[in-house]
Amino acid sequence: MKYDIIVIGSGPGGYVAAIRASQLGKKVAIVEKADLGGVCLNWGCIPTKALLKSAQVYTYCKNAAHYGVELEGEVKPDFEKIVARSRTVAETMSKGVAFLMKKNNIDVLSGFGRIAEAGKVDVDGTIYEARNIILATGARPREMPFMPVDSQHVITSKEALTLPKLPETMIVVGSGAIGSEFATLYASLGTKVTIVEYMPQIMPLEDEEVAKAMERAFRKMRVAVMTATTVKQVTVEDDQCKVEIEGKKGAETLTAEVVLSAVGIKSNIEGIGLEQVGIVVERDKIQVDEHYQTAVEGIYAIGDIIPTPALAHVASAEAIHCVEHICGLNPDAVDYSTIPSCIFTSPEVASVGMTEQQAQQQGIEYKVGRFPFTASGKATAAGDRDGFVKLIFDAEERLIGAHMVGATVTEMLGEPTLAKRLGVTAHAIAKTIHSHPTMHEALMEASEAALGAAIHL
Repeated sequence: MKYDIIVIGSGPGGYVAAIRASQLGKKVAIVEKADLGGVCLNWGCIPTKALLKSAQVYTYCKNAAHYGVELEGEVKPDFEKIVARSRTVAETMSKGVAFLMKKNNIDVLSGFGRIAEAGKVDVDGTIYEARNIILATGARPREMPFMPVDSQHVITSKEALTLPKLPETMIVVGSGAIGSEFATLYASLGTKVTIVEYMPQIMPLEDEEVAKAMERAFRKMRVAVMTATTVKQVTVEDDQCKVEIEGKKGAETLTAEVVLSAVGIKSNIEGIGLEQVGIVVERDKIQVDEHYQTAVEGIYAIGDIIPTPALAHVASAEAIHCVEHICGLNPDAVDYSTIPSCIFTSPEVASVGMTEQQAQQQGIEYKVGRFPFTASGKATAAGDRDGFVKLIFDAEERLIGAHMVGATVTEMLGEPTLAKRLGVTAHAIAKTIHSHPTMHEALMEASEAALGAAIHL
């Protein structure tokens, strides 16, 4: 059977590409070797957030007296049921993708897909023809030679989603989004957690003020944080992990029941036929042009397998651009300078655009407006006063960066993301009436602060 487009991989890049292509009148098939929805829906974004929600509910129950609510008996997390709920959530979302495939008349080809030759895809021995092929095979946790994964003692994010029991102690190696979210999850449920980070600050991609605030938040949760620390070797002896590190205090050995390796991801590009058709790969990433076409005409690549930020929403944006280009439209280029980033810790972290450090490095004249949630009526009423909003404006007072720490700040990120994309000024944000009492009025307050017109500070 011949298709207009065959998409290999059904994550947020792949399934979005397939749906958009179908909407534009193309005959489409999607290839998936596992569950529809890819890692994000099944073993990443969605089940992780389900686990974190359970941890949040448990934390609220433990602190119910603070809100004037008395609970009888001991509040305890049932880890097995927490995990089971997260798996149900993931399965529900995967079924939703299956429904969308059927609704949009997209053929689902189950099996391992690879390029047989230009215009042909091999799915477990069956050849399908396509005018265009989109590779959206995603990524998996990266394994390091000094930290061999056995999926029991030394685990990746996938095993961390379905551990059979709550560990007493855990060492998390890496403090990016994945490491920080799992540190929050397990610490909230009672595990003694240590974070080990190679870089000088945790959450290395975030603004320095945000990182410092989150280090304080972790310490408040009794999470030990070790920055500027190198992991030399991880071994397992008598059901205990021994982690040899070298940091500010010199060499030492840490022990824990479980070590979570959260040191990045590796592209799923092995065995998918890149070599025989001449697709160029550099540093584990497929090289593409501005429309995501590879060196081979008619073969495209999007998402975690190309050298752009490995985020689900980025893959979806690339998918839409790629398909619209294939279909002869003139899509807007993906704006990589305005990519929102969310980390679902407690408190949450949300950011878009430049950090203050990046502005300094690039010699950009800027001003900063800040607003602490300690001055927010809604945050005070909610009992979540940790954190702040920090907005960075250029010399013309246009927003170039937004960095937030606090409860629900991930839900506030849409406004500054749109503001940055449109070149909105501090004056425009400050003069836009924001509803009260809300957390997001902190954006207005921070803009007023940047203009020297703060009312509540």
